[in-house]
Amino acid sequence: MATLLVIHSSPNLQQSHTRALAARYVSQWQARHPEGRVIERDLALAPPPHLDMATIGAFYTPEAERGADAKAALALSDALIAELLAADEVVIGAPMHNFSVPSALKAWIDHICRVGVTFRYTEQGPQGLLGDKRAVLISARGGNYGSGSPASGMNHQDTYLRTVMSFIGITEVATINAEGVASGEAGLDQAQSQIDRLHAA
Repeated sequence: MATLLVIHSSPNLQQSHTRALAARYVSQWQARHPEGRVIERDLALAPPPHLDMATIGAFYTPEAERGADAKAALALSDALIAELLAADEVVIGAPMHNFSVPSALKAWIDHICRVGVTFRYTEQGPQGLLGDKRAVLISARGGNYGSGSPASGMNHQDTYLRTVMSFIGITEVATINAEGVASGEAGLDQAQSQIDRLHAA
């Protein structure tokens, strides 16, 4: 059974462009996978905490040596990673916040980037362990930060998310950007068309 994991990170619960675009993607995905399962993780409603020393220490403690406190510190990270491991495809909806991603999404990333679980170190450098998955990155931005725009050099959102996906082994990545949404509907229309084309392929 195909499984889709959807990560929402917009704090705007009612009028979010990324939430609307993700819903469009999910609807079309379900039409193609009527028996599929959709897991939704809303980081605005339940934001992961920032990493603390207890959690970081537990990350690097061998599993056989983890006591009750270490296991408790890892409980959320384990749950988030279990959702990711169960998915064949992951959709991440993220508005641009100050040239990058919302802090709740950054915290989610910190919890799912786990040495020995989603990546490992080798003599050739870090190696991602989730290479059997596909990612779709859906963003919305008030201005135009796309390739070739005057502000493209300030776009640390797309490059960051693609780097994270590659780091954990997900190299099949599609990026859908709703540019300039503060100025009109053209960017949103273009993003909707990108979603439609992905499902038509």
